[in-house]
Amino acid sequence: MSASACRVVIVGAGIVGCSLADELTARGWRDVTVLEQGPLLAPGGSTSHAPGLVFRTSPSKTLTDFAKYTVEKFSSLEVDGLSCFNPVGGLEIATGEERWADLHRKAGLAASWGVRGELLGPARCAEMWPMLDPDRIVGGFHTPDDGLARALLASRAQMERATAHGARFLDRHTVTAIEREGGRVTAVVTDRGTFPADIVVSAAGFWGPLIGAMAGVPVPLQPLAHQYARTGPLPELAGVNDPRTEASKPILRFQDRDLYYREHTDRIGIGSYAHRPLPVDPARLPAYDDAPVMPSSLPFTAEDFAPSWEESVKLLPALGAGRIEEGFNGVFSFTPDGMPVIGESREVRGFWLAEAVWVTHSAGVARAVAEWMTDGRPGMDVHECDLYRFEDAQRSPAYIAERGKQNFVEVYDVIHPLQPMEQPRPLRVSPFHIRQRELGGYFLEAAGWERPHWYEANAPLAESVDLPPRDAWSARYWSPIAAAEARATRERVALYDMTPLKRLSVSGPGALDFLQRMTTNQLAKRPGAVTYTLLLDEAGGIRSDLTVARLSEDRFQVGANGGLDLDWLLRHAHEGSTSRSKTGAVHIEDITPGTCCIGVWGPLARELVQPLTREDFSHEAFGYFKARQTYIGHVPVTAMRLSYVGELGWELYTTADMGLRLWDTLWEAGQRHGVIAAGRSAFNSLRLEKGYRAWGHDMTTEHDPYEAGVGFAVRMNKGDFIGRAALDGRSEETAARRLTCLTLDDPAAVVMGKEPVYADGVAVGYVTSASYGYTIGRTVAYAWLPAATAVPGTAVHIEYFGEKVPATVAAEPLFDPRMERIRR
Repeated sequence: MSASACRVVIVGAGIVGCSLADELTARGWRDVTVLEQGPLLAPGGSTSHAPGLVFRTSPSKTLTDFAKYTVEKFSSLEVDGLSCFNPVGGLEIATGEERWADLHRKAGLAASWGVRGELLGPARCAEMWPMLDPDRIVGGFHTPDDGLARALLASRAQMERATAHGARFLDRHTVTAIEREGGRVTAVVTDRGTFPADIVVSAAGFWGPLIGAMAGVPVPLQPLAHQYARTGPLPELAGVNDPRTEASKPILRFQDRDLYYREHTDRIGIGSYAHRPLPVDPARLPAYDDAPVMPSSLPFTAEDFAPSWEESVKLLPALGAGRIEEGFNGVFSFTPDGMPVIGESREVRGFWLAEAVWVTHSAGVARAVAEWMTDGRPGMDVHECDLYRFEDAQRSPAYIAERGKQNFVEVYDVIHPLQPMEQPRPLRVSPFHIRQRELGGYFLEAAGWERPHWYEANAPLAESVDLPPRDAWSARYWSPIAAAEARATRERVALYDMTPLKRLSVSGPGALDFLQRMTTNQLAKRPGAVTYTLLLDEAGGIRSDLTVARLSEDRFQVGANGGLDLDWLLRHAHEGSTSRSKTGAVHIEDITPGTCCIGVWGPLARELVQPLTREDFSHEAFGYFKARQTYIGHVPVTAMRLSYVGELGWELYTTADMGLRLWDTLWEAGQRHGVIAAGRSAFNSLRLEKGYRAWGHDMTTEHDPYEAGVGFAVRMNKGDFIGRAALDGRSEETAARRLTCLTLDDPAAVVMGKEPVYADGVAVGYVTSASYGYTIGRTVAYAWLPAATAVPGTAVHIEYFGEKVPATVAAEPLFDPRMERIRR
């Protein structure tokens, strides 16, 4: 549909709705209507009370990019001569050694993502904030380009620009229904009339679940109240700040006590995450005219704030002579993983979400959604924010509420990259879970799955492993047992639980043509062939990597990375349903919940498996990247000769009801071969030694196959496929950047991922994945680097907690480059 003919209705005129209207009209879309239930400019949602803090540095590159654009855009906007962004900077302080170490890690993240920052001593922190007691702090992290977004002014500025381009903003319109027909939205019904629409965007903030319910689209969002208070006038601030700009000192974060501070001319505003979670039911909030202040501003609970005031007086002694003059409990949004929720519903086409977005990321999210709507794809990787990242098991109201509350508690916590949430667990378990527990499995969690990272039963094997000592951070959620499990895999044979990996069945007369169109590699092979291939977007960015097994003429099993792959395939299958006369029907099914998988890997894998089957599992009869359906003992399996760890072996798939029998059969037969169960920690080490990529970590839509080192999976001569045109003229030789293998020079040094990489003293890239390589005896890291730097032998440094660790670019793969161990 052309931009001139497309009717867009945005629900919500907060900062996200106004930003989106501006971004859409700037791209030529004119029929844009923004509906708001409250008055314009201060409609009563989170935007109306937000303190406006913008700290750009985050463990998520996506969130940092959103925030960077928000700062850039708001800095360019003015209302009545006043900028919509006040670049006072940010100052995060540490009062203990753990936080001080974390600020060093945060400084590394800032360098990785291109954010200016500097670590400061206590005296320099006190110069920036004279009210600080320097004896209370160890140091601070200063980001001079962060600051305060004037959210209401930015909303107004963007509203005026969008209006000038043809958009209309209507206040006092309460949405009562979303009309649908034929699986698409057709109109938005309000208490003041009906608005026909081809696209509806819910930018309703914490009311998002209510709007989503009207469209039949669940929105995984939990509103919670967050305390904010202001002191009375303080003598220390008298005459210091211009009332128009309000603040001149950096935003101050006291994360050790879950607190932050900003100036309001001659007063201090204090925000607290230190109190108990205060969940809110948006359906029970009053309408704007019925609210004492506004719907999002709930009565202040002084008893919850009392401990925060005491901590504030200790940090800022001058507050002891003052008092809290006003406060409120402000409502805003949390999701199960703390990230925004954006994208179009597959079930209700034309219904889009731009929800759970804080002011910090508002303009960046709006740009991404506008690009998605107008160009068919965002200009940056947004997989962490996509609605379909959540599995069905993560969509229950109970799960959303529990995880949302925990995310509130952990907003300012020092969170380890491997740290799982504790509840609700266990949620999803493989059929072998009972055996894994008997073996002392140490479980972490992902996508609701319990995933063993090592087994205490293998502790005796670790006694003979000689490893350098680890620092406390890298030793968390790690065990030397992982080294023993990796060695056993290389020397004997191990069983790996691969059940959590997404499995799809694609079948029907049109299955081959459909998959050929969707993927990059040649799939027109005989049944029994397995192919490594890629999903690309239209710009040639890597959406995912897959293994596709052709089990029969019209039936394929696809090993995918998650729900986003299922969503992508389902969308395109639906779009192609009108041309089924040419290609035939395609049926796509997620078979993960009803199936399971065991990876049997190691040099003795054949000795273990062959006696259990009447099929010939020799290399000549069952070659690498082949599949067959057979039996292991009494268990029907689909056996695929694949290896993600660089060793001989098979992935064995069966139904969930037969899973435990398969495990027991392999375990019993493997005793004479010294079989062990091995976990994800060893698995990650082995796959990095082999140079195997992990989508979402090492490569995303921001990278093409040649940059990422997976150009071998592209067959430009096979016919048309999504992304093919964008790859014309590209090659490994033309790539300006490359995913590069590094090894740390010091065998005792470690890094963990997302650290900056320096060449000649300048940050030139960042680490994507890293693990100690137990076979090669040093840490292996993959990083995005300029092509000129990605030359084997080049010396670089990786910054780990403020220390520059020497590393060297290495030729890959590090282990078994001739593939002799796998193909034997």
